[in-house]
Amino acid sequence: MIQSILMMGGLGVVIGTALVIASKAFYVYEDPKVLAIDDVLPGANCGGCGMPGCTANAQAIVAGKASVNSCVAAGDDVAQAIAAIMGVSVAEKEPEFAAPGCYYGNNKADLNYAYQGIRDCRAAAMLLGGMKVCHIGCLGLGTCVTACMFNALSMGPDGLPVVDQEKCTGCGACEKICPKNIIRLTSVTRRIIREYTIQDCTTPCQRACPSGLDIRKYVGLIQEGDYAGSLAVIKERMPFPSVISRICPALCEFDCRRLLQDETVAINDLKRFVCDYERKQSQRIQPYKAPATDKNVAVIGGGVEGLAAAYFTARLGHAATVFEKTEVLGGILRTAIARERLTMDLLDWDIQGIQDLGVTFKTGVSAGTDITIPQLLAGEGFDAVFIATGGWDSRMARNEGDNPTPLFPGAHLLIDLVRSGQNENITVACGKHAVITGGGKFLAKAVTTLLEKGVETVTVVSRKPEDDPDVDLTNLDAEAAQAVTVVYNTGITKVMGQEENLTGVEAVDLSSGEKREIAADTLIIGAGRFPELVFVPVKETDENGEMIAGGALAWEGLELPKKPDVPPQIGLLSKQDVISEYPSAVAAINGGRKAAAAVHHFMYGLEFQDPDLLITQHSRIQNVTQIQQVETTPKTAWDDLAQPMAAATGFSEAKARKEANRCLQCGLICYEKQKA
Repeated sequence: MIQSILMMGGLGVVIGTALVIASKAFYVYEDPKVLAIDDVLPGANCGGCGMPGCTANAQAIVAGKASVNSCVAAGDDVAQAIAAIMGVSVAEKEPEFAAPGCYYGNNKADLNYAYQGIRDCRAAAMLLGGMKVCHIGCLGLGTCVTACMFNALSMGPDGLPVVDQEKCTGCGACEKICPKNIIRLTSVTRRIIREYTIQDCTTPCQRACPSGLDIRKYVGLIQEGDYAGSLAVIKERMPFPSVISRICPALCEFDCRRLLQDETVAINDLKRFVCDYERKQSQRIQPYKAPATDKNVAVIGGGVEGLAAAYFTARLGHAATVFEKTEVLGGILRTAIARERLTMDLLDWDIQGIQDLGVTFKTGVSAGTDITIPQLLAGEGFDAVFIATGGWDSRMARNEGDNPTPLFPGAHLLIDLVRSGQNENITVACGKHAVITGGGKFLAKAVTTLLEKGVETVTVVSRKPEDDPDVDLTNLDAEAAQAVTVVYNTGITKVMGQEENLTGVEAVDLSSGEKREIAADTLIIGAGRFPELVFVPVKETDENGEMIAGGALAWEGLELPKKPDVPPQIGLLSKQDVISEYPSAVAAINGGRKAAAAVHHFMYGLEFQDPDLLITQHSRIQNVTQIQQVETTPKTAWDDLAQPMAAATGFSEAKARKEANRCLQCGLICYEKQKA
């Protein structure tokens, strides 16, 4: 008995000792802040924060890799509690919510077959892509509803998901589980920076619009009599609605699906109607803005594109400042449009709307003379600078034909360089090492002029193949030819500099994608305008990745992203680049939106959309070639067609509603058939 007690006691001592040693050897420290934050978090483990669970999110918050309000399932009270634990303040967060992107349920859409299988959209999608004729349409089996952990989704009577925005936390569970990518998170920022893809339910008119207006939606709201809501939709992508409703070429109307039956819907005239409605109310309808950030963005150029870039930048929550050389804003809208088409009070109304949104205007400031890009990035404290000064036509309108100013250090237009060799009043200062991109038949003359100005080496960067006749330097003498190097099948994707000096360019092989840096203090651009570049400061770091304070300012100018094309169109002077003026004001506006999106991405180091999914001219989009069960109705006419555009009153409310009702409210291939 005693022996047994001693044995059990000894065994207990041994095990206890082993446990003590193990607890010391395998001890894992748990940060009390992580434990406290984990206790505050709701424990939903929804993954909306991008982490595998609440504990992982708590660890990321403490490590500084996630913000204190990164939990999408919690409210402001939780964010405030976490901020108190961390000893920081809470920045306002932009709300995100799910939005279905399909308009026709299975009861109205054309079907390939009747599905009788497992009630799950993923299962249905495995059978020939689903029962709908539309390749991307909602399958309506409610898989997104079952995935929602916050009861924010339900299936509506039309068989499409309905979102309760008050309950939706933006966790993204529905987006991740949808096999058709038809339900996505949306926000002001997402709608501005996102390009349309082949996975989106876009309409023919929407794809034809250079600005990508959601025409279906704003015309539908006119049908309902919600004119303020209609204008809000227009202003999602249109900072000059009153102007464009007078001068737009209305490319959307050429692709209107009603043309398969009778006449196009008067899309642009309906836009004018709601714009006139706003002015008659004398109460401006402003679009939504994201919460304010700590970012400051400068836009050089107060024309259409520059003002549009500032407008969208402000809507993204950043502080935007426009620098314009003249004393007035509007660019060629003010100088080149006949007053019979556009009165200046309309232009001023739209510009005032941009200013009311929070954009700062500084007129009478010449970039390159009064202020430089390095000064804006360093002394003025801007986080990014975008140049949108227009092309040769804009310069002539400003009487600057013989007074070229480099917008960024070391950069000149080829036309100015060639003219400087013939006119001593035109000054183009050059360094020792020049790069020319483009040039055409003036290439040899440009090289000769550079060498006469004391340039020692010239590198010609050509997008053409080696046997292309455009790159003709046969007129150069032997000595001049020795100073020239030609790089074929290459585009310039970046310019680099330090303080007020250009130091080089980044060139990419258009076939292999291989990049190389070319040292240069002078860049000659073979186009009628400076390229659209976003300039940002380069953050210097040491070998440990820590920021180096002080020192000389290093900067880089980055090109805007391009849509996929064959051959690749990356690099300056591609077919997607604007080399003189935009073909229309509405296209320039979209250029400004794309610039604002690029600025946002570059400042935050975000990845751009997958280019392979973007809609291009070569994309194969499902469509219809005939429509059925649609009654023929004539296009509605104004009462005062004989009046000039600027003086005409346009649609009355009754006629606007009548014309809006002609819209077929299209989906990708669906449309509103005649009601019985």
